[in-house]
Formats: sequence, C-alpha cells, structure tokens
Amino acid sequence: MKYRFMDLAACPMCKHFPLELYVVEEKSYPEREQQIRELLERYKPPLCELYCYRLQTPVGKKIEEVGSATPCADCLKIEVVTGVLYCPNCGRWYPIIDEIPRMLPDNLRKRDEDLRFLRRYQDKLPDKIVYEGKPWSLSRG
Repeated sequence: MKYRFMDLAACPMCKHFPLELYVVEEKSYPEREQQIRELLERYKPPLCELYCYRLQTPVGKKIEEVGSATPCADCLKIEVVTGVLYCPNCGRWYPIIDEIPRMLPDNLRKRDEDLRFLRRYQDKLPDKIVYEGKPWSLSRG
C-alpha cells in the first residue's frame, strides 16, 4: 500500500476520515527512481493533499504544516507490506496484507483470518487494536 492511499482512505463502516496507520513492515523499491523523477517533474511536491503519513504516524502530519518539505521522492519508493488501518471513531481495524489494505465491512470479513493476523502481530500493534478493536479482538474473539 502506498502512503498516498491515506489521503483517500475512510472507514467503510462509519465513513470517518482520516484513519490511523500502524506499519509493521515496509518494502523499498529503489528501481522506481526514474519513474519518480518523471512524476516529480510533472507534479510538484507535496503530492498528497491533506496529510503526510511518511513524516508522522499513526496520524499524518497536515500538509499545510509541512509545506514543500515533504519526502515525496522517498515515499514513492516505499510500500507498506504489513500493517493496520484503524478508525479512531468506531474502533474498527483493517489489516494490510501483502501490500493490500483489506477494508471490508464486518459481514464480509473472515473472523479466523483476522484473529490469526492479530496473534501474529500483537507485539507490534497497540492494545486498542489487539484487545479492544472491532469487529473482533484477542480479548473478545
């Protein structure tokens, strides 16, 4: 998942924006250098409109506070491989697995898969997700 996705992501259940981002693993793609140069020649930074999550997580830093000092060139080389998107409004969490955010409504989620994900990464995620998150958590199963 690209960090730029955070400028668009809203909770599918309550529609809250912005979400919080908790990164477990990132992957760098240095081979994108030429593409990034071309992109930045056409579009001047900042590329994100509202928040820069590369500078500050779990809640992004407002672009107006950052100005043109955003790390766009570095950010575009990086993907979030594993992590969680969290809605501070309704308490729901959505896993990021293999660079894909799994933002499904509760009735389409697979409880056993989500609980396995929580168990695997419980030491790298905040308690509000692991033990209090919705639609399920390790304390509520």
